[in-house]
Amino acid sequence: MAADSDRSDEPKRPADASREPASGAPTCPHCETPLYKRHCKYVCPQHGPIIDCSDPFR
Repeated sequence: MAADSDRSDEPKRPADASREPASGAPTCPHCETPLYKRHCKYVCPQHGPIIDCSDPFR
C-alpha cells in the first residue's frame, strides 16, 4: 500500500480560515500568532502593529 498524503475524508477549509482562529481574533500574517487589540490597532507581540482601523481592506 502506498501512503496517500491527500485524504479525501478530511474536510476542506477555506483559504481564509487560517487567518482567524475559533475565537474570531485575527492572526499575524507572518507568524500566525493571535493579535491583540490596542486602541485602534491589532498588534502582534513579535512584529508590532499589523492592522490599523484606518485600513480600508479590513
